[in-house]
Order: sequence, then C-alpha cells, then structure tokens
Amino acid sequence: MDRREFITHSAAAIAATSVLLSACKKNEQRNASLPLEGELEGGTMTYRTNPNTGDKVSILGFGMMRLPVEAGGTARENPDSPIDQDAVNEMVDYALAHGVNYFDTSPAYCQGLSEQSTGIALARHPRNSYFIATKLSNFSPDTWSAKESKAMFERSLQYLQTDYVDYLLLHGIGMRGGGKNAMEMFYERYMDNGILDWLVKQKKKGRIRNLGFSYHGDAKMFDMLLRWHDEGKYHWDFVQIELNYLEWNYGNEINPRNTDAEYLYDELSKRGIPVVIMEPLLGGRLAHQPDAITAKMREKDSRYSPAAWAFRFAGSPKGVLSVLSGMTYLEHLKENVTTYSPLVPLTDDEKQWLLTLAKDIYELKTIPCTSCNYCMPCPYGLNIPGIFAHYNKCIAEGTMPSVDGKDNEYQRNRRAFLVGYDRAVPSVRQADHCIGCDHCVSHCPQRINIPKEMQRIDRFVEQLRQANS
Repeated sequence: MDRREFITHSAAAIAATSVLLSACKKNEQRNASLPLEGELEGGTMTYRTNPNTGDKVSILGFGMMRLPVEAGGTARENPDSPIDQDAVNEMVDYALAHGVNYFDTSPAYCQGLSEQSTGIALARHPRNSYFIATKLSNFSPDTWSAKESKAMFERSLQYLQTDYVDYLLLHGIGMRGGGKNAMEMFYERYMDNGILDWLVKQKKKGRIRNLGFSYHGDAKMFDMLLRWHDEGKYHWDFVQIELNYLEWNYGNEINPRNTDAEYLYDELSKRGIPVVIMEPLLGGRLAHQPDAITAKMREKDSRYSPAAWAFRFAGSPKGVLSVLSGMTYLEHLKENVTTYSPLVPLTDDEKQWLLTLAKDIYELKTIPCTSCNYCMPCPYGLNIPGIFAHYNKCIAEGTMPSVDGKDNEYQRNRRAFLVGYDRAVPSVRQADHCIGCDHCVSHCPQRINIPKEMQRIDRFVEQLRQANS
C-alpha cells in the first residue's frame, strides 16, 4: 500500500484493517499482563516537563517512521513486506521499560501502516504510561476537503486504539506540493476548509491534548504562525522543528527552502513554546562522519560516538521537550536510551566546539543523500544513490582527489576514485547519462537538486579522466 492509497482509502480498507487489529487481540490479551522487564542502563531517563499540561516527557522520543519489516530493513526499503509486529512490540516494551514514553507516528509513515502497528504495540500497556503524537498528514489534494481531513483524524484514533491524542501536529508546514506554493498549500490544507478551527474544537472536547505543527520551510510562514500565536488567534502548545549542530547555522545553506535551526529555536524559546526535535542526526548523516571528523570527536571525548554527540546537542537546549529518533533495530534503541539515561548536557565549550566542527563538515561538501531510494528507478537507468555513495565515501575516507591536482597524493587518489567508481557503478549507470529530466527531484526528501549534482560529478569525473597520469 502506498501513501496515496492509504490516505484516500475506502471503507473496505478500514474493514480490512479492523480484521488486522482483531487478529492481534489474542496477542494483546496474552501479553498485556506481562511485566516490563529490564533494568535501566547507565542511569535514569531524563524527562522534561510540558508547561501546558505538566506531562513528564522522556527526552528521547521514539519516532515510528522506520519500523522493521519481515523481509528485513524498513518499509521504505521493502515496501511490499509486512511490518514485523513482534519486533515492534519488543522495541516498544523495551522503550517503556527504560523510560521512553513519547511515541511519534503519522498516517503517512511506513507505507501508511505505522499508526496501526503503533496502536497494536502500545495498546498492550496502560494508556497513562505513554504519550501518543500523530499528525494530520493531508498532503494529497484528495484529502484537502473538510470531510477527508476529518476522516483522516478519526482513522488515526481508530488505528491507535485510543479516544484522544496527546500531541497532534499539522504535518509538514512550509512544504509545497499539489501544484501550490507553501502558503497556498497551507491554506488549502488547513484554513479554507475550516480544519484548523475544527481541530481547536476537538482540543476543547479533550480529543486532542496539545496542538502544534511540524515545520519544513523558510521563515516567512513560520513567522506568520507565531504572530497568530502572539495575537491570540491560535495557540500553539508545541512545535516540531529540524535541529542539529549542522543545521543550527547551515540549515538554509544545506537547503535554501529551510531556515537555520538557531532562528527557529530562538523564536520558540522567546515565547516559551515547547520544542520537539526531528532530524537530530540529519537523516543519519551525523552518525557516520568522515574519518577525520570522527577522530576529532574521539580526541575531544572518547566516551561519545558521533551519534551521541549529535543527540546531546539536540537535547541540551532549554525548552526542548523531546528528541525524536526513528529506530529500526533494538540495538539502536538501546544505544539512544543509554545516551539519554541521563542526558549529560553540553557545556558551553562543547557546544562551540561542535559548531566549529559543523563548519568543517559543511565545507566538505558531501551530498546529503541517505540512500532512501525514493529517487529510483531513474528513467535513464542511473544508479543515483550509488553515485552519491561513492562520492561521499571518498570524502569521508579523505581520499578525494583535489580539484587543482596539486596535493601529493593526487595521482593515487585520482586512480582510486576512478577505479572505485567503475566498480561501484556500472558505466551505463553513471552520472554522464543524466539528461536533467528532473523526474527524481520531487521524490527526494532531502530536496537535493539531483540533476545539478549529477552534472557536477560528471564534470569532475571527466576532469580526472583527462588528467595526465
């Protein structure tokens, strides 16, 4: 099932899901009475208090967007494989036993099946032992009507097996789509159809405890929404933003459509609006650093992995309620629980050091590809993720030949790059076959200008091939 099919599914699909939920009742009944097992590793989970409700929220939030599937990996990698519900149950049990109580999902995650899987796993535990965050993910124009948007919210409650949502977000504000710019799309999704006002009414009824939005865009719309908050037009109980030490000052440089995290955080902090963090690892990029950067981190403090440094940065600012991590495997969950049990906040010195390191990372000019394969298949046969992976690998290993050809290792690095390129990517699938059709661009969640990068890499490769050996 793809995202569009899920968002616009029929009553028959709802009935099918009801069968799925019913089939899991036996497992729920069998497992509901089991005690939570496992001792806290490294200490006690750090919690932050929501000033609006008094909720004690775990600083580590479980992002339910990369759930494991039975074929291995995630639904993104194996979209036809069912979610491995036993593995999800095991991770949710471990998370709750080790202090994680914030679970973030969406109708759009995991080919549209994340909410069902999350609901099955959480319903085996007392409702007051966790907080559910989900979203009104009405991206498709087919869901912009009041009827369809309301139906999406009602399905979320059904799938999550609850009669209220602790944290509801307007999903992906600032994004564009459906032939609309960001502002037009926002008004179509939430204002012209009266849905935002309807959600406010649901909050008054107790069906939503906290209402907020997740943001991906420039400062213009963000400022407008906060102005509404200041004027009392709408009250935002929390806001979810991208925040990591690379996008703190380079968010706009990495993606011209985005805003630096420092600005977003500061504006929310001024108003005392709780902040939920997404992309603390920038799609996994900050967990896998070039060797030279990793060595600097190890020298600074060998106790912390690159991922731990990034998680500490994201969790340290005052007012951060929870930091989301999309975890597929239990070992990732265990590592992240350890990092935040308890959180050791960054010192001022460590923060400035990380921001200096961010400048070094940014200037490496790696391509922020996460190998999600959304851009594939290419109509002209290019192996887009493979090309980017080889390019980034040479940067990470410090073997990228210099552009001017003046470094002492130029000839060796030049040969290694070309030989490795031909081995990693067959010649008929390399960058020189890109015609700039732009078919891939709209599918890239990192918003990479793929044709432009292909042209740049092709020019670089041609320069290397023509260089005198």
